Amino acid sequence: MDLGNYASLAHFGPELVLGGGILLLVILDLLMADKRRLGDIALLIAVVALLLIAMEPVTPGAWLFHRMLVFDSFAIFFRALIALAAIVAIWMSIGSEEVLGCDQGEYYAILLASTFAMFLMAESANLLMAYLALEFVSLTSYILTGFLRHNRRSLEAALKYLIYGGVASGTMIYGMSWIFGITGSLDFTVINHALTTPGALPVLAVFISLVLILAGMGYKVASVPFHMWAPDVYQGAPIPITTFLAIGSKAAGFALLTRFFFPALSSLTAAGNWQALKGVDWPELLLFICMITMTLGNLAALQQSNMKRLLAYSSIAQAGYALMGFVVLSNDGIRAMLFYLFAYYVMDAGAFLVVMIVANSTGREDIDAYRGLAWRGGIVPAVALTIFLFSLTGIPLTIGFIGKFYLFAAVIRGRFYLLAIVGVLNSVVSLYYYMRPIKTMFLDTPNGDEGAVTVDFWNYGLMGVLACATIVLGLYWAPVLAFATRSMHFFTGPV
Repeated sequence: MDLGNYASLAHFGPELVLGGGILLLVILDLLMADKRRLGDIALLIAVVALLLIAMEPVTPGAWLFHRMLVFDSFAIFFRALIALAAIVAIWMSIGSEEVLGCDQGEYYAILLASTFAMFLMAESANLLMAYLALEFVSLTSYILTGFLRHNRRSLEAALKYLIYGGVASGTMIYGMSWIFGITGSLDFTVINHALTTPGALPVLAVFISLVLILAGMGYKVASVPFHMWAPDVYQGAPIPITTFLAIGSKAAGFALLTRFFFPALSSLTAAGNWQALKGVDWPELLLFICMITMTLGNLAALQQSNMKRLLAYSSIAQAGYALMGFVVLSNDGIRAMLFYLFAYYVMDAGAFLVVMIVANSTGREDIDAYRGLAWRGGIVPAVALTIFLFSLTGIPLTIGFIGKFYLFAAVIRGRFYLLAIVGVLNSVVSLYYYMRPIKTMFLDTPNGDEGAVTVDFWNYGLMGVLACATIVLGLYWAPVLAFATRSMHFFTGPV
């Protein structure tokens, strides 16, 4: 079903709420004397957008705005995940000492604008829309990263992010031009029809174009070799924005990557597996990238002394784990990837929240600031961070363990035994650097200059919710698995 502009608005409610909310924040910023209320309004707007996503009707799918966007269960999943990421980022921003001194109206308006663009990335059904949405996300991310205008580290991170992003974006659009030249269309479904129709396929040209496109999409998910920006940007950005980039931007990147490489470049067999283009070995390329990504991320994290930088390299490794479900080319793999991205959202958001709580009290982000944290007023965040780090490792009774279980099950079922071995070995390596902060918090003796951790009920409330979700969903994960299973449907429609 191809909906026109007016009919498409019925499925565009969350985006309209975000668009209206952005304008409202800009206007209220000019009128309100107490700028702190703007954060509460932005949080309400994000919650309303999430509720509208939850209320959307279950339909087989439809094209929106003359095949520029697509409405299906896959888009619903990622829009919900991105909206949850925005809610956490706004909640953290309200309780962040870093953000308190910023221009509140501009900050929250740009944050909602970035969320809006990520929605478009998840719904893109056209290369032009995919590129515009990705660029929109990138531009807003550059601004948010450098929003601490008097912080040299923040400005340096924004500049590096801009340079890396510009190169990746230019490389990607060059690859898209190759695909357009080969197929004569920017529409994902038409591209799939043109490339899968029997006939002479320019295999080398298609493969080169996919490598170029992967530079832009891989940059968004922070996979090797497009990961270089992540450690510096994560360390320099305000902690709420670091969290938003780690979970929201990564989710949007995986949404676009999956929608392009699966329904646009592959075909679904009767057995529930996906078949790539004959002669175009992009699955083998991504398999290699997957193994290198998780290995480099984990090995580089071993020597980090800054918590934000440690979690940045951890985020790179987590992208490698999620790619395990991507490269097996099966619906089981896609379901495992979706489940793991939700699990990653819960545990990584919680870990960054604890980092922000400690930074608010001590002004420090290094691991030494956590020395004896459990015995100097921080027993609650110390226990919570332990739960999140155990989950990131994949310790049983956490949602991270369940996510990795489904990933490894899909990999073994697909007979990717080497990938499974590499994944297990990397999980063992990650245990070392995840245990370092835990040891520091509980076993090391404070020097006396770390400072006490004060109780902040606003941040502690969110931390409690995320910590409980990490444990509860590790024991009863059926709702998340059911949501991931319902979300595997791609609407392709007729050419």
